[in-house]
Amino acid sequence: MRILIVDDEPAMHDSYRQCFAPLSGNAEALGEMAAELFGDTVAAEPAPHFVCDHRMQGLDAVAAVEASLAGGERYAVAFIDIRMPPGIDGKETARRIRALDADINLVIVTGYSDHSPLEISRAAGPVDKIFYIAKPFQAEEIVQTATALARRWTVDLELKQAIALLEEQKLELAANESRAIHMANHDSLTDAPNRLAFLHALGQAVKGNRCFAMAMIDLDQFKLVNDTLGHLAGDELLRMVCEVLQTRVDGGFVARLGGDEFALLLPVSSEDEAVMRCERLIKACSASFKVFGHSVQGGASVGLILVEPGSIGDPIDVMRRADLALNEAKRQGRGCVRVFDESMDESIRFRRQIESGLSEAIAKGELRLVFQPIVDRALEITGFEALIRWCSPDYGMVAPAMFIPIAEESNLIHELGDWVIDAAIAALKSWPGQYVSVNFSPRQFRRPNFVAHVVERVANAGIDPGRFQIEITETAIFDNVERAAETLFKLRQMGFRIALDDFGTGYSSLYNIRRFALDCLKIDRSFVDGMGRERESSAIVHTVIHLGRALGMEVVAEGVETEAQFEALCLAGCSHMQGFHLARPVVAEDALALALRGSVAAEAVIENELVMLGDGTRG
Repeated sequence: MRILIVDDEPAMHDSYRQCFAPLSGNAEALGEMAAELFGDTVAAEPAPHFVCDHRMQGLDAVAAVEASLAGGERYAVAFIDIRMPPGIDGKETARRIRALDADINLVIVTGYSDHSPLEISRAAGPVDKIFYIAKPFQAEEIVQTATALARRWTVDLELKQAIALLEEQKLELAANESRAIHMANHDSLTDAPNRLAFLHALGQAVKGNRCFAMAMIDLDQFKLVNDTLGHLAGDELLRMVCEVLQTRVDGGFVARLGGDEFALLLPVSSEDEAVMRCERLIKACSASFKVFGHSVQGGASVGLILVEPGSIGDPIDVMRRADLALNEAKRQGRGCVRVFDESMDESIRFRRQIESGLSEAIAKGELRLVFQPIVDRALEITGFEALIRWCSPDYGMVAPAMFIPIAEESNLIHELGDWVIDAAIAALKSWPGQYVSVNFSPRQFRRPNFVAHVVERVANAGIDPGRFQIEITETAIFDNVERAAETLFKLRQMGFRIALDDFGTGYSSLYNIRRFALDCLKIDRSFVDGMGRERESSAIVHTVIHLGRALGMEVVAEGVETEAQFEALCLAGCSHMQGFHLARPVVAEDALALALRGSVAAEAVIENELVMLGDGTRG
């Protein structure tokens, strides 16, 4: 450990040499006697070995510090006299040394000073790195000060390095998050927005107060290009068509949904204007493209729907209607535009019948809950996700993906949600310690008395809030960030668990995730399914797992359907999983049996004769 001593008196340097002279051979024995005398059971930490550099003038000391920094052998402590004629004084020496080395500990050693401690601190601070010893000094005083400050200097450097490493990891995490968000929302072939990004943009447009048109574009005879020229040529044609669309759609939004299908949002004032713009796009796509030296004749069909403000509240329904119009354009010979009309949609009448039947389903006992285990890497069951099923006498098993959106469009979602809460709590009461995870829709989450409503039902049942997990999607949170933060804060104060469902499919930011202090991130099944085939999906899964671990959150991978997926997730460090490979959703009685067993190990899995609808991760 290097020490710098600065004093203009040779006698003082001799005193320092005596202070730091090696201890006699009896020092170790004296130390052992002191430990025995004072009852110390732990051997004292050995004192550091000091290498002292002596300088008579301040400028020489400054030069020595500069050389030590260049050579990588820095000083831990500098003992500095104040009065050192004829050169610069101790205050100026300390100021210059501090300017060179921010970590060195400075000890002002003087019998009389022309400067106050405040003046010296202002010149060579910070205050916690400046110390004072009066002349004449005792050898023990010098040695103890040097020893303490040397050890502190070592600890400070280690802490500084650790902080620098954390900052580096923070920047890397932020960069990974940015890349993951881009990958999750952009098509890897064309780098255009993908289906997820388009749904977000469409959702914003539906909520807006402007008229717009949505168009679905499908390339005509695209399969022929793949079959005759190969998939590389097909990919190149898709990139060229995407560029044409992005160039021609002024003020709109262009996305590639997959395959040879594109979707557009067009700001228009009338149906005629929308049709005219789409016909121009068809003409642009019907040109001859030069693909790898081959001339390829393009062509496209368009399905169109005009959306007036407030006319349609569900973006999925807008896409479905545009898709119906596209199918009609293909049936009528391709290369044309077809506008959606009600006659194309036979399912609208069916949806209205579903809405009418759903309002009576609770009273008639047609609804039931099934429970899918959530397990850790040791296959121990930590909780169950409650999933709703509707067995209608008129329509048979109705998929949740069909009746939940219908319920959300009306006030039925609140009545349905209350039934789910009560049924989930009833099953939870008999479990030994696992939690139940209940899905809440964005409309439920935005309910004015949502917190009080949930707290009241759970409290009346005598259930610990820590065993009731509220599972919400990114859409529910980020539609109104401030209100969502307040709602989640209240729920966390009450002890409820909070899970963010389908993570990675929305627009979360690292700042918002930290702000909401979630308990759990659930990786969407689409990324888990693509791990073995798509590098992007695998990268997103690994990034989410590392993000969750860094923030101290539980990470649950949904839709685990193969042993390969399970092993890959375990290797990636995923803490919890659920899916058909581990256990299918089961009725309440079988869920109780699994909860009591506590595990879904292969030899203990029960095959249930249930007709399952949906993917088992959302209800």
